[in-house]
Amino acid sequence: MQIQRKTLAQEVADRLIEGIVSNEYAVGEKLPTEPELMKIYGVGRSSIREAIKILSIQGVLDVQQGVGTFVISNIIHESLESQMDKAQIEDVQEVRSLLDAKIAAKAALHRDEEQLEKIQFYLNQRNTLAEEKKALECYQADINFHIAIAEACGNSLLKEIYKITSSHILRSFEIRHNDTSSFIISQAIHERLYLAIENKNAEEAAFIAQQIVDQIY
Repeated sequence: MQIQRKTLAQEVADRLIEGIVSNEYAVGEKLPTEPELMKIYGVGRSSIREAIKILSIQGVLDVQQGVGTFVISNIIHESLESQMDKAQIEDVQEVRSLLDAKIAAKAALHRDEEQLEKIQFYLNQRNTLAEEKKALECYQADINFHIAIAEACGNSLLKEIYKITSSHILRSFEIRHNDTSSFIISQAIHERLYLAIENKNAEEAAFIAQQIVDQIY
């Protein structure tokens, strides 16, 4: 389960927003056709369509079948992901840390056997990679472990926010870290978190998750 970077569709949507804000595409104006947009941005038809869908949902574009796509607003509500792109890593880390205990507690109550197996898979992978001193791969496994818990929490919004924050933290780690000693030290408490979720002990899961956040191990 790889952390997703910004998609081509989101990049095209961002470029279109830049054009709308700069009045390259004015309110009331019809956008170029799909083939023209494909040529302008160098992407396939599916990315163009997905970008238009993103901006339609945001109330920026209006798709009129058989007529074309029109700009209907230049008031852009910045996405959570875009805001996090501009945030300090410490702020992103704080957002994620506020979620961990709640997500762990809900995962303990709502997880199914398939989700539990996925959590355990990444827990074991985290340990193996730490012992092999593969820092980036180990951190990816650690992120995937926590995202697997988020996927089991039963709240899709919490899951998506957690995935976005985790992707930004991963980028920071890739730049700054090359050691696995902290992962080896913290493996035992991560195993305790898994057991709490396996045993459906929400209170214990929340307590351990907070200890991990506060690095009390």
